[in-house]
Amino acid sequence: MSFVHLHVHTEYSLLDGFCRIDGLAKRVRELGQSAVAVTDHGVMYGAVDFYRACKREGVKPIIGCEVYVTPPGRRRTDKVHGLDAESRHLVLLCRNEEGYRNLSYMVSMAYLEGFYIRPRVDMDLLREHSGGLIALSACLAGEIPKRILNGDYNGAKDYALEMQRLFGEDGFYLELQDHGIRDQTVVNEALLRIHQETGIPLVCTNDCHYLAPEDAESHDILLCIQTGKLVEDEKRMRYEPQNFYLRSTEEMEALFSRYPEALANTERIADLCNLEFTFGKYHLPEFRVPTDETAQAYIRRLSEEGFARRYGGGHPDYHAQLDYELDMIEKMGFTDYFLIVSDFIHYARSQGIPVGPGRGSGAASIVAYCLEITDVDPKQYGLFFERFLNPERVSMPDFDLDFGDTRRDEVVAYVRRKYGGDRVAQIVTFGTMAARGVIRDVGRVMNLPYAEVDVVAKQVPATVHITLNDALRLSKSLRDLYEGDPKIKKLIDTAKALEGMPRHASTHAAGVVITKHPVYTYVPLAKNDDTVVCQYSMVTLEELGLLKMDFLALRNLTVLDDAVKMVRARQPDLRLEDIPEDDQPVYDMLTAGRTSGVFQMESAGMTGVCVRLRPQSIEDLTAIVALYRPGPMDSIPKFIACKHDPSLVTYKHPSLEPILSITYGCIVYQEQVMQIFQQLAGYSLGQADMVRRAMGKKKVKDIEREREAFLHGDPARGIPGCAANHIPAAVAEAIYDEMYDFANYAFNKAHAVCYAVVAYQTAWCKYHYPREYMAALLTSVLAYSEKVSEYIGECRELGIALLPPDVNRSRDSFTVEEGGIRFGLAAVKGIGRSFIQSMVREREENGPFTSFQDFCERMYDSDMNKRAAENLIYAGAFDCFGGRRSQLASVSEKLIDAIAASRRQNVEGQMDFFGIDSAAGPRRGISVTMPELPEFSLEERMRREREVTGLYFSGHPMDAYRDAAKAAGAVSVGSVNADFAREEGPVLYQDGQFITLAGIVTAYRTRTTRNNTLMAYATVEDDTGAIELLCFARTLERCGRLLAEGSAVIVRGKLSVRDEKPPQLLCDEVYPLRSGPEAAKAPPPPPGVRVMEGRVLWLRLPSAAHPALDHINRVIAMFPGDTPARLVFSDTGKRMGTTCLLGTALVEELSRVLGAENVVIQ
Repeated sequence: MSFVHLHVHTEYSLLDGFCRIDGLAKRVRELGQSAVAVTDHGVMYGAVDFYRACKREGVKPIIGCEVYVTPPGRRRTDKVHGLDAESRHLVLLCRNEEGYRNLSYMVSMAYLEGFYIRPRVDMDLLREHSGGLIALSACLAGEIPKRILNGDYNGAKDYALEMQRLFGEDGFYLELQDHGIRDQTVVNEALLRIHQETGIPLVCTNDCHYLAPEDAESHDILLCIQTGKLVEDEKRMRYEPQNFYLRSTEEMEALFSRYPEALANTERIADLCNLEFTFGKYHLPEFRVPTDETAQAYIRRLSEEGFARRYGGGHPDYHAQLDYELDMIEKMGFTDYFLIVSDFIHYARSQGIPVGPGRGSGAASIVAYCLEITDVDPKQYGLFFERFLNPERVSMPDFDLDFGDTRRDEVVAYVRRKYGGDRVAQIVTFGTMAARGVIRDVGRVMNLPYAEVDVVAKQVPATVHITLNDALRLSKSLRDLYEGDPKIKKLIDTAKALEGMPRHASTHAAGVVITKHPVYTYVPLAKNDDTVVCQYSMVTLEELGLLKMDFLALRNLTVLDDAVKMVRARQPDLRLEDIPEDDQPVYDMLTAGRTSGVFQMESAGMTGVCVRLRPQSIEDLTAIVALYRPGPMDSIPKFIACKHDPSLVTYKHPSLEPILSITYGCIVYQEQVMQIFQQLAGYSLGQADMVRRAMGKKKVKDIEREREAFLHGDPARGIPGCAANHIPAAVAEAIYDEMYDFANYAFNKAHAVCYAVVAYQTAWCKYHYPREYMAALLTSVLAYSEKVSEYIGECRELGIALLPPDVNRSRDSFTVEEGGIRFGLAAVKGIGRSFIQSMVREREENGPFTSFQDFCERMYDSDMNKRAAENLIYAGAFDCFGGRRSQLASVSEKLIDAIAASRRQNVEGQMDFFGIDSAAGPRRGISVTMPELPEFSLEERMRREREVTGLYFSGHPMDAYRDAAKAAGAVSVGSVNADFAREEGPVLYQDGQFITLAGIVTAYRTRTTRNNTLMAYATVEDDTGAIELLCFARTLERCGRLLAEGSAVIVRGKLSVRDEKPPQLLCDEVYPLRSGPEAAKAPPPPPGVRVMEGRVLWLRLPSAAHPALDHINRVIAMFPGDTPARLVFSDTGKRMGTTCLLGTALVEELSRVLGAENVVIQ
C-alpha cells in the first residue's frame, strides 16, 4: 500500500515549519512516496517553489494550505479580542485550477478582510468558494477536534456533516493523527465513531514540521526564535513527542494499522488533485486607448510624433530602427505594455513628479525614447534594442523606472486608480537568517553570554551572502573556536541548520504587479502593514507570466527637482534637458575630487577614480559607473592608463577599434560584447545577446558550441564566423577568450549611461548653483544627522554660510538667501510641517512677525504648543527680534497661558453678545514684561541648539579644541563612519583596529551586565560626526568620571563593527581635552610603542593603484600621531599626506611591505 503525506509545513510557515522545500521533495522521493502536499499555515508563499522542486524529483505536487477559520458564529470582519482571538485550523487541498483560484481568493481575503492576529477565513467564504477543493479536519486545533475535547460530540458530528455538504462526499475527510499525544487518542476514537455513523471518510496524516527525527532539536530552536523564549524555559511552546517529521510509509502503516482505509485514502486524495501551473504564458493587462484607434495604431502615432520632437526631419536610419522596434513589439505582444508605461510616465511628468532619464536596458529602445519613457538617446550612445527585447528569445521586457523619492507613491496610486485597486499589488520579499544574524539568534535562545556570541559572530567575514561553511573555510579564528570549544561547535552547527531560513515577510522596495483581472485570480495576496502584496516572489511572478515593474524611489531626482525650482525663482527658463553636456568646469570639479553630494561619485573610491581618470565627457562618467564594481575594478588602472597615454591602446584586430575606441581598447559593456559578435562573426544582435547571457551564466556547453560558430561560422543559423571576415583563427580565439573572461563582469551600458546623466546633472547643478543644490541636498537628508553634518561641512568648503532658523525667513525645507542657506524648520524637533506651512501663510498674508509675542498671538490658533515655542527659542528662530533666548524661555509659558486666557475671554464676550452671560467683563490686553536676565552661556546655547536641531549654530564645542585634538593624533569621527559606509567595504580602518578620537560627550547611560558589573554607552561627537563608545567596568573605574555629558575628551580604543550597524569604539582610555594655550600635549603613546626621532616619514609606491596602498593606509591609521607622513607615487609624482605616530613597529611593517629602500625618515 502506498502512502502520501497531506499535512506538511515548509519553511514558509515562518519560524514554525522546518521542511526546506528542496530537501522535502528529495526526501519524499527517497522514501519511495509518489506525491506530497504543502499546507503552510495561512499562506501559499512557497507553492510554486514547492511545485517546481517536486517536478524536478519526479514527485507529484499537491498545492494546499492549512487555513485559519473564525470561531463558530463569527465572521471574518469580527475582531473582538475575547471572541475572535482564537481561530481554528482546516486543511484545504486543490483538486484543479478551480480549486487553486478559490484557495487563492480565500487566502487573499483572509489577509485583506479577515486578519486579526492571524489571517482568517469564515464559513461564508468556505460556502462560496469550496469548488475544486478537498478539506481535511486538521490537527487538534481544528473545529471538530476542539468540539470533541470540549465534550460536544454531537456538535462535532454536526459540523462534520456540514463540511461534507460544503465539499461533497469525496471532498471532506476526518483527519487522524498520532504523535503520541493523549488528546489525539481521544479525538481519533471519536472521529472513528463519526465515520461509522455518517460514512464521512477517514484519512491519516502526520503533522510534518521537519524532515527527519534528528531535525527536532533545530526545529525547537526555531520555535524559540519565533516566540522569543529560551530553550531552557519550561513553560513554552514545544512539539512533543519529537515525531513531527516526514515518516516513512512503513511507519505510517504500523501506526495506523487499524485504519487501512485511512491510509489508502491518502493516495486516493492524491489522485484527485491534479493542479498544473502554466509557465511562460503571459497575462498582460490591457491598455484602454483613449481614441477609437487600435493599440497598434495608437503606439505608432505616438511614436511618430515623438520621433519628430526628438529628431526633427531626416535620420532615415533612425526611423528604420523605430519601425523595426515597433514591428517587433507588436509581433511579441507587448504593445499594451509600452503604452501602460508611457501613460503613467506622462502622468508623473504632468504632475511635476521627478522622473529619471531611464534605468536598465529599457533605455536602449528608440520607441521608449520617442514615447518619452526614457530621456537618453540610444543612437547617441550606441545602445542596442536587443539587449532589452530579444526577438531570438521571447521574454517579458522589464522597464525599471526611477521617480523622486518623496512622490513615487503618487505614481503607484495613479496606477491603482487607472487599473483598479484589485488589479495592482506590490510584491513580497523575505528576510532570511544570514550567517552572522543566525549565530546571534541561536546564541540568544540558547542563553549563551552575549559577549561570547558576539565574538563568534564577528569572526564571520563581513561579505555579502557569505555562508557559515564558507566562513569556517575562510576564517581561521572562527575555525579555531569551532574546533576548540564544544559549546561553540554546537552553536555554529545549530546555526548552520537554520541558516538561510525565511525569518519574516516584507515588501519589495519597488516591485509592482499589474494584471488584466483581479490579482487574486492569478496569485494569492497578503498584507504587510497596510500594503497589499503578492505572496509569490518577483521571479515566480515573472515565470507565471505576470507583468512586473519596478517603481524605484531615487532621492537624487528629488534633490535635482528641488534645486531647479529654487533656481527658477530667478531664472524661470532653466531646464535640465537643456544643460550642455560638455561643460569643462564641471568636469574639472570632479577631477579635483569635489564630489560630495554628486550622485554615484561621492564615495571615497569613486572620488579616487574621478581624480585619476579626469573625466571629460558623459562617456567617461558612464565608464566609471560601469567599472567601479567588484570584478571590473581590476581593469580600472589599465583603463586610466590607456586614456592618458593613447600609445598604450592596442587592439587584437583592427575591426575592434570602432567598437572599443570609446573605452580606450578595454571591453567594458555588454553591448560591446554583442557588437563584437555581430561585426566580427556576423551574428544577429539577438543571437549575440543569447551568447552574452550564456557567457555571463557560465554555461560551458553553450560557450564551447558558440566558440566554434564565432571562429568558423554556423550555416544553420546564418552565422558566417570570423573566418569569413579573414580574421586569423588564433586572433579570433584570443578575442573570444577575452570576451568570455569579461562577460560575467561587463555592465549594461544603457543603465550606466542613464546614471551617468544623473551624475552629470547633479555635478552641473552643484557647480553652477551651489547654494540651491546644497539646500536641496540638505533637505533630502534631514533624517540623517551624519549626512547633514557632512554636507554642512561641504557648504563650508564652498564658502556657503548656514543661516540659523528664523520665523520670518525659514520654511519647512532648507532655502537659499543672499547670505547663504537658511535652515529648514522641519528639522527642529516638535515642529510639524502643517504648523510651519501655517506660519508661512500667516506671514505672507499678514506681514512678518514683529516680536515673540506677536508670533505667539498670531500662531496660537494653528496648533502651537508650549513645547514648539520653547524649541524654536532654543534653535534661535526668534533671534531676529533682538531679545535674549534666556528671556524668551523664561516668559514663553506665561505668554501662551495669557493668550489662552484671552481667547477664552473673547469667546465669553461673544456669548454675552447673544445674551448668554451678561456678567462677562471686557477683554483685557495681553502684557508680558521681559525679565532682566543674562543670556545663556555659549556652551548652553550650543547644547540647546544641538538638542532641538541635531546641529550647532552658535559655533561648535570642538572649535576650542582643534589644536589639542590634532596634537593627540585624533582621527575624525566622520572619516571612520564614512569608511565603514563604503559599499565595497572599508579601506582605512578595520574591525579591531586601535584608534584615537577627540570630541564632546553628547550622551551617556549605564547598565548592569549579567555578571552584575557596570558598563556604559557614551556618544562622542566631533564636527564631522558621532560614534558610540562601549565602556566596560575596568575602563569605567579609571575614567568614568570624565564621560559626563558635555565633557571634551580624548578617547582611545578598539573599533567594533557588528553586522550592518555603524562602528562602535570599545573604549580603553579617556583623557580630558583642554583648550587654549594650556592645551595638553598628546596623551602618551599606547604601552609598548617605541617612538622614533624624525620630522617626516616618506613612503614611495609605484602608483595609486598599487594593491599595497590599502594595507598601508590601515597600518598608518593604527598609529595615530602628529608626525607628517608623505606617500609619493612614482608613476605620476603625485603625493598624499597624513599624520602618524612614528613608532618602530610602524616603520618595520612598512619596510616589510614596501622594502626598506622605499621608507625614509627625515
